[in-house]
This record gives sequence, C-alpha cells and structure tokens, in this order.
Amino acid sequence: MPISAERMKLYPGGSIKSKEWLGFRASIIERAENRCEGTPQHPHCRAENGQAHPETGGKVVLTIAHMDHDESHADPDRCRALCQRCHNKWDAPHRKVNAARTRRSKSPQLDMEDFV
Repeated sequence: MPISAERMKLYPGGSIKSKEWLGFRASIIERAENRCEGTPQHPHCRAENGQAHPETGGKVVLTIAHMDHDESHADPDRCRALCQRCHNKWDAPHRKVNAARTRRSKSPQLDMEDFV
C-alpha cells in the first residue's frame, strides 16, 4: 500500500528515500539475512527477498514494518523485515481501524455499527 505524503514526513529523514531511512532499511535487511522475519500470525515465515514466496508463489519484496505502527522512529527492536503477505496481514487490523476513523470523519452521522 502506498505511503501518503503526510505519513512519509514521519519517517527518519522525512522520506523512505532519505539517506537515514535507506541506511536503516539496509541494516534491518542485513539483520534478517535477506529473509522475512515473520509475525505472530506467521512466526516461521522466512521467505527470501527476490525469490518466489513458498506459500503465495509471488516474488518476495521485503519491506520494513514498524511493528508498533509508529513510522516516526528508526528503532531496530521495533521494526522487522517482512514479506508482502506478512506485512499486509500484520497491518490489516490497523488499516481497518484507520479506514473506519476516516469514514466517520467524513460522515459523522454514521454509526460505528455500519462498519462492523
């Protein structure tokens, strides 16, 4: 999922293309030995960057996940290298809450039950 310009500013260096972020990203990928580090949903996932995912068959592109959903830090203890499957499944509940919040702000008369 693309990162909005507003959220991009939260990243160290102000962008995922900044020298600070790229260096941090490289250190996490190195720590992970170029493989997915897994999540509680898929703790044993070790899909290898650039290879076919053993479960989905798609080409793996490792991303850096802020496991606490706070993009403003570069704390290696709070980030992991994740494949697309793991990252999307990890972020899904967080995205659902954010989407509901966005819908409520655009239509305050709607009740939360409309989105469950």
